[in-house]
Amino acid sequence: MKPTSAHHVFRALSDPTRRAIFEELTRQGEQTVHALTSFAGVSQPAVSKHLTVLKRAKLVRHRRAGRETHYRAQPDALAPMVDWLRHYGAFWRDRFDKLEALLERMEP
Repeated sequence: MKPTSAHHVFRALSDPTRRAIFEELTRQGEQTVHALTSFAGVSQPAVSKHLTVLKRAKLVRHRRAGRETHYRAQPDALAPMVDWLRHYGAFWRDRFDKLEALLERMEP
């Protein structure tokens, strides 16, 4: 299984409805498509499309139980995004430290 890139995770979570679905699954645990449709306030086909994007980014997993499909969050899939943020956080901290040092040297 190929690891997911930060691009896929950011893209999947860029939509407010997908982000809300992911957050709901993270907070409440496994839920059916029906429950997620009620939560999201959009049509069942729209929820299914959002879940497909989240699955491709490996942010959710599903299992079938009879006629129901149950989804659960996979928070570990956020790792590429966390790594990306850590990298750029260090980059900007370094830049701000240099700016602060420059401003201190410029003070009279």
